[in-house]
Amino acid sequence: MLKTTAFDLLRRDGTWQRQNRETYDRGNGATILLYNRSQKTVILTRQFRFPAYVNGTPDGMLTEACAGLLDQDDPATCIRRETEEETGFRIKDVRKVFEAYMSPGSVTERIYFFVGEYSAQDRVSDGGGHLHEGEDIEVLELTLDAALAQVASGQICDGKTILLLQYARLHNLLDY
Repeated sequence: MLKTTAFDLLRRDGTWQRQNRETYDRGNGATILLYNRSQKTVILTRQFRFPAYVNGTPDGMLTEACAGLLDQDDPATCIRRETEEETGFRIKDVRKVFEAYMSPGSVTERIYFFVGEYSAQDRVSDGGGHLHEGEDIEVLELTLDAALAQVASGQICDGKTILLLQYARLHNLLDY
């Protein structure tokens, strides 16, 4: 929901200033990087994103980490649900690594970032999302090196995904 708010801000110099700001409140979300330590791979998704399309991405397709809105769930429950819906993996252990505002100048959404290890035995379906939600999600399995190369080339340009891939490399999730 887009909302315009007028408020008084106490400035650093001690004076008050009347300001008007627009905020978009869509709720909070969660995202996860699924990784397989022995294969040195990660699971990402690829899907059409209308905002990316209208902002110049020719086909509107983005490669991303699995994610979703919390709705009424806690972040860990949400990301387990979204992981199974989008990727087809049912994972037991998820670990929250941080939380962040991705666009705090205008969007109220706080995103909870998780990592979770997967194996072939955790796959319970093909994933792909829900048709009734307009989802048509391709599930990708890439090496971490290949995913980071796609970040460097601009193929992966989603902020939450870039943060999680960098986290994986910095924290040696795949034992490099």
